Amino acid sequence: MIFEPELETLPREQLRDLQADRLRALIGYVRERVPLYRERLADVEAGDIASIDDLAGLPFTRKDDLRDTYPFGMLAVPREELVRIHASSGTTGKLTVVGYTAADLDLFARVNARSLAAAGGKPGMLLHNAYGYGLFTGGLGLHYGGERLGLAVVPVSGGLTERQLMLIEDFRPDVIACTPSYALTLAQAFRERAVAPDELSLRYALLGAEPWTEAMRSEIDAGLGVVSTNIYGLSEVIGPGVSCECMEERAGLHVNEDQFLPEVVDPDSGEPLPEGEEGVLVFTTLTKEALPLVRYWTGDIASLSSLPCACGRTLVRMSRIKGRADDMLIIRGVNVYPTQVEATLLELSELTPNYRIVVSRTGTLDHAEVEVEVSETFLREAGTDSLSDELAHVHELRGRAENRLRDRIGCSLQVTFAAPGMLPRSEGGKLERVIDRRAAEVNA
Repeated sequence: MIFEPELETLPREQLRDLQADRLRALIGYVRERVPLYRERLADVEAGDIASIDDLAGLPFTRKDDLRDTYPFGMLAVPREELVRIHASSGTTGKLTVVGYTAADLDLFARVNARSLAAAGGKPGMLLHNAYGYGLFTGGLGLHYGGERLGLAVVPVSGGLTERQLMLIEDFRPDVIACTPSYALTLAQAFRERAVAPDELSLRYALLGAEPWTEAMRSEIDAGLGVVSTNIYGLSEVIGPGVSCECMEERAGLHVNEDQFLPEVVDPDSGEPLPEGEEGVLVFTTLTKEALPLVRYWTGDIASLSSLPCACGRTLVRMSRIKGRADDMLIIRGVNVYPTQVEATLLELSELTPNYRIVVSRTGTLDHAEVEVEVSETFLREAGTDSLSDELAHVHELRGRAENRLRDRIGCSLQVTFAAPGMLPRSEGGKLERVIDRRAAEVNA
């Protein structure tokens, strides 16, 4: 199902013309209403934009710009015209505040309805929404998108896993929306209760808010009996609904580029990169009223492709997020993304997707340890609960895991095994995969 076919299947040349018209209107709008853009775009007139290719000459907007103008300095409308305020959690300092007008909320609902439709949702279905509600945009974004599409929404929010299991069994929803790590938590909890995937009513899962791999998708699909698709968004641009996979191909996320104009740029130079090359995603919001952004630097690493898709959408597809430029670990001079570690570990059937990376420093040397749970099948077939390296089967598995990581990533990582259930589980929010102790140890 395509929710807005007149826009989602627009021929590419017509789409480029629409984007150019909206970009010209945006430049005039932000120069008039936002002090930061009035200064930065002082030499740029709306009429200077002949096509979307002219976007490359404009300056980037970064998260620090929103923090430096906290709370409402980036708004293009008076605060009194806002009808909702969200904020994204920050690792340091102030939150990133995002305002919405009534028109922005209408757009928010529409792009999430598009995403749910692409993921398999249809009017009359029941949506179990386990994204967090509140200042986080995930819960309310998918909630109103579900209602706009014609779904009945169960606003469960995150956490309280026992209640989630009960509601899924009793209410029998068709669709679930949550983070991929929490979908895995639910699948494992059902397995522990001897509830088979074919006993569940779930058919589709819409998962996002954190990077995940194809191997993890396979675990979730098998564990919940669903077809899972990837949704992407970030609060500053609008929240979830910036892009979403279609269930026909599940090979890249269709960007709603009639509303959010994407670019991929070199992380060092900022120069635009051609289709297919990985770089930092940059978005320009073409129609937002309250918080319009020109060339917003997301920090997310991905590539773009406009190849035709079996679903019929002509919207460009972005690849699965490889990681964040600022989340990339540099270990002994090697760039390491957590998703690379996850994908490599899951090539071994004896290991599970429950892992974390602990990085420390002794003197001037970095030390990286990957803690990963072994599968229940591995322990059962080994006939022991011990994970001592003195046991031949444990020693052999550790060697395979460490060799594979070194071959795939080019960096030696120590592997430590944990028994099933020993590592932290997601309770609905983003799961912390990396513990980097180097800065604390240097400053100690």
